Amino acid sequence: MKKRNWFLLVVAASILLLLAACGQDEGTEGSADNTEASSGETNLEGVPEAFQADDPLKIMIIRKIGGDDHTQQFLAGAQQEAQALGMEVDTYTANGDTANFHDTLSMAINQGYDGLVISHGDDDRTVELIEQARNNDIEVVAFDTNEGALEVDGVTLTSQNDEELAKLALEKLVEEHPESNIGYLWVDGFPPMVKRNAVYEEVLADNPGIEEVKRFGDAQDPQTKSQEAVGAWLTELPEGELDAIFATWDAFAVGAARALKEAGREDIDIYGIDVSNADLQLMQEEGSPWKYTAAVDPKVIGSVNVRLLAKKFAGEETPETATLDAFMISQEELNASEADVNMETLADVVDGWGESDQFLEDWMTTLKDSNSN
Repeated sequence: MKKRNWFLLVVAASILLLLAACGQDEGTEGSADNTEASSGETNLEGVPEAFQADDPLKIMIIRKIGGDDHTQQFLAGAQQEAQALGMEVDTYTANGDTANFHDTLSMAINQGYDGLVISHGDDDRTVELIEQARNNDIEVVAFDTNEGALEVDGVTLTSQNDEELAKLALEKLVEEHPESNIGYLWVDGFPPMVKRNAVYEEVLADNPGIEEVKRFGDAQDPQTKSQEAVGAWLTELPEGELDAIFATWDAFAVGAARALKEAGREDIDIYGIDVSNADLQLMQEEGSPWKYTAAVDPKVIGSVNVRLLAKKFAGEETPETATLDAFMISQEELNASEADVNMETLADVVDGWGESDQFLEDWMTTLKDSNSN
């Protein structure tokens, strides 16, 4: 009997302890939820549910062109913005290989990414893959991509303000060479080039004192081929017969600058579009013919594209198209700096460079602040 009584006492004590524990659980239910939130959900006021889930959103940045500073800056900006918003992000550049680019897009569609940022998908196959992604409920933002993607529901196409870029560069050319012979470096077949060319044709029509005497463009190995082409121009055109060159792409401007330097020609000025560390270095060289370049910060391009993707995840309205504001960079401003200027320090020379609040929502700032702690 004693052993049985002892056993009953132990069971009774165990039951009392269990009831006490249950009472404690009921009284601290809110604390338990908060612990769960801190390990997964954020419970941040105003932040969309998509960004407060246990599993972070996964996105991929896929760029067709590559191998240049602009691409690296673009990818860095996109990656930094995505990580700041708590997303998992992968980046890839196909370095101009169309088949590789398409294969990577197909892979991303089949690997369960929540969203894609696509850059420079200029062909019809890219549009087909974008449609396939949307059919799989993948959000898509595409930069400098085939405008046929506008026919796909829910896609936003972004671009630099190509018209403004061309206007900024050409305004300086007209101002400094109102009566001149010019060379034109341009290639057809790319949406931004088409837009820049439209502005160029308008400027020529409005300024009969400016005459195009030479033209060249090749997107394959553009620096080398542009250098060779401009070098050939110089053998045909002695001093006084070519006053300026308008280069619609910085790769063209680099090739032209090398040709002019190699020929010792200091009588021709270059007006370009786009910028990179290599471009800035070239513009700052003594005797450089590259006087002006109009550009958008490629890091800002990357970050703004990711913000648009984030707004789609949040269920917020996004436009079908969006452009990014352009800036003018002058050789005179660069040379006035006490130190060499690069992409990181360009903001010290050009007001507003590297800054943009386009599509930056209050909840994004809240989320970034939380993720930085």
